[in-house]
Amino acid sequence: MDLFSRTWAALRAAVASLPDAEFEKPSGCRGWLVRDLVCHLVIDAQDVLITLATPVSSALTHDAITYWAVSGTPPSGDDPLSALIVRLAAAYQDPALLKFHLDDVGSAAGRAADLADPGTRVSTQDMVLTAGDYLSAYVLEWTLHHLDLVANVPSAAGPPAEGLARTRVMLEKIAGAEFPPSFPDEDVLLVATGRRAPTDAEREALGDVAARLPLVLG
Repeated sequence: MDLFSRTWAALRAAVASLPDAEFEKPSGCRGWLVRDLVCHLVIDAQDVLITLATPVSSALTHDAITYWAVSGTPPSGDDPLSALIVRLAAAYQDPALLKFHLDDVGSAAGRAADLADPGTRVSTQDMVLTAGDYLSAYVLEWTLHHLDLVANVPSAAGPPAEGLARTRVMLEKIAGAEFPPSFPDEDVLLVATGRRAPTDAEREALGDVAARLPLVLG
């Protein structure tokens, strides 16, 4: 849960540091500008608040790994939710308003996570899991989206090394295979999730694992 707080704080700090012009650059999420990605983070923060405020007594159904639905088809950006995010982000007009909303709701989500009992069972998307596992799943979410944020904004600080390492471990569990030790964590995350194509050398090093990629998480 401490890693949730560190990765989330780092992501919010990176957004806060962005000059206004950077909000119009493409993000690492297909079809989304940086402003669209930041708007999505506001929605994510709301989801964290809602989920942590929805304790249940039902039997556990998922953990931090099985929380993720996996497909091999990259998103097109044309689904209704993605389209809604784009329209909502454009409505902010001034990036300062979007920064303020993320800081406001995001700080509250961070405080709620710090106060949460990791053993409490919570419900989200018809799943029941512990608050600890739910927040652990979001370490992956924050880390991947941090990479998306800085994909075309090299001046912004990237995600914490410990978040990259934890996300790599989670992706290996999701894939049911280990990635080559020679691959840096960031490259593993980008290649495994289809954010960039592997080089010929990387594909050869991946061996049979290459056929399982990309891992498109939803």
